[in-house]
Amino acid sequence: MPPNRSLKALSDIEIEEHLAKQSLNRSMARRLLPLLAPVRHRIASVIGIEALLAMAVFLRPFFIGYVIDHGFIRTGDHWHTETQVVLWAALGLFATWTVRFALGGLSRYLASTAALRVLNGLRIQVFAHVQGLSVGYFDRTKAGRIISRVDRDVDTLEPLLIQGPPELLSALLRCGLAGLLLWSISHDLFLSLAAMVPVLVAATWLFKHISQSRWTRVAEARSRFTAHLVESVSGVRLIQQMVREQANWERYSWLVRDFSWALVNGNIKTGWFAPFTALLTTTGMAIMLVVGARGMALGEITAGQLAQSLFFVFQFLGPLQELNDLFERYANGSACAQRIFLTLDTKPDIVDADDAIDLPAVRGDVGFHNVRFAYDPRRPEPVIKELDLHIHAGEVLAIVGPTGHGKSTLVQLLTRFYDANGGAVTIDGHDVRRLSQRSLRRHVGVVLQDNVLFGGTILDNLRLARPDATDADLIDAARDLGADEVLEALPLAYHTPVGPMGSHLSLGQRQLVCLVRAYIADPAVLVLDEATSAVDVHTERRIQRALRRLCEGRTSIIIAHRLATIRDADRIAVIRQGRVVEIGSHQALIGAGGVYAGLYRAYEANTLVPAE
Repeated sequence: MPPNRSLKALSDIEIEEHLAKQSLNRSMARRLLPLLAPVRHRIASVIGIEALLAMAVFLRPFFIGYVIDHGFIRTGDHWHTETQVVLWAALGLFATWTVRFALGGLSRYLASTAALRVLNGLRIQVFAHVQGLSVGYFDRTKAGRIISRVDRDVDTLEPLLIQGPPELLSALLRCGLAGLLLWSISHDLFLSLAAMVPVLVAATWLFKHISQSRWTRVAEARSRFTAHLVESVSGVRLIQQMVREQANWERYSWLVRDFSWALVNGNIKTGWFAPFTALLTTTGMAIMLVVGARGMALGEITAGQLAQSLFFVFQFLGPLQELNDLFERYANGSACAQRIFLTLDTKPDIVDADDAIDLPAVRGDVGFHNVRFAYDPRRPEPVIKELDLHIHAGEVLAIVGPTGHGKSTLVQLLTRFYDANGGAVTIDGHDVRRLSQRSLRRHVGVVLQDNVLFGGTILDNLRLARPDATDADLIDAARDLGADEVLEALPLAYHTPVGPMGSHLSLGQRQLVCLVRAYIADPAVLVLDEATSAVDVHTERRIQRALRRLCEGRTSIIIAHRLATIRDADRIAVIRQGRVVEIGSHQALIGAGGVYAGLYRAYEANTLVPAE
């Protein structure tokens, strides 16, 4: 199926923005905060613990200052130590550290469990949303980029959502308390330190702006090499067959280097913030010593208060330095959140109508009425052009024609993976757009050329069609269809693991499993889209009987290049340039000497099949 060609010139992220109908660079605060609602009580507990820890921190300079002022007393020319004062201060300091370790562990436990709940919930939400998107989204979006959203991008939110709020509150509390305590000791000390705050705020704003731009670039670079990795794993056989390992390695290496350079370049642009805040802290300490020494000389403050003030300088400017790490987390998490919500904002192209109906049973009468369709409606030439085709209930209709002329597109329209741009597709007279997708696809079964099996045994894959079936029911179905000779010859018969994507089975064996699965589903309308193209001639002949059995009693649409498989069809429709140009039985079309007769002669010449 061709992708939306008008989007080929766009970058991957521009395609995602187009599909979501949203821009990437949006504020994420209002979208992120609701994620914390399920764990708000735990977050509140963590914040409360961090507040207690912040207050415990400020008891330490009090004990130290008290010891300096009252633990060592000068009488005449001698100093003596107030042992009881020093002892109580030491016990107080020990208590603050005990509280720090105990509450710190509890805080980490609560934050970790909250993180697991939030991130797992978000991961499941993204997975469920992606699974419900229309096929067109997957045709245009690389699998690796989707995996990156559900996996790495979600993980990146943990430091922002869970660790960020408590640490930010702790930093603000320590900064605020330090400022208040400095003010209570000496207005001059506080004002001399506060003079540097505007400079720090301006630097912080600049850092935040640069950092967010940097992490947006990093997240996009990471998505690109993840997408390439997934494609390489999926297509490893083709890469090795085409001897493209070196070129593919060079491409991946370039993407990794681009990602690394994005990190390095970002660090170069933002690396000034940490030493800048350290310079401000050093400057603040120097100013504090000068102002404090002057205050001691004037008798305005004591030595113990000066010692406390030096501690408060660290508590005032230290948390501001931590903004470096906090803003890094915010910028990184926000960049990933933008991509996650871009995915969540993408709506399915195909949705059920408000009054969509469920059909409990259908006869299988299928109609294409003046159907027009293009994968990109803006293209001048549609894939399907005013096509009319009626398939009677119980009829076996074969569709043939050159590659790229719209045969498989009819399947996409019938199963409503895409909607027609004009005209209507009907089942039993019902426009498929008026049916619920669940009901429609329950009555229309499709076996594709690209057979899909999931990890597990053959029985596990057959049970997808009927979850309540017993092993005996599934095996009987395989025998009814005539697939038992091949499947029971496998090492563990029906209990044979199929491997990742069915890789432990041959192409013919995989296709047989898919045919049996379709038979078990028992749809009223069956579509076989190149369903035997992956099967060798010997196996194909063996399953001709099975195909006839599969088509009995149901409307069957067979799309095939190997014309030998469709000669027994009730009618054959020839599709060319998106239109039905001929329709009739095999003998009638051969006798007419038209397009089908030419295709069949070419097929005979290529396969050396004697003409009939």
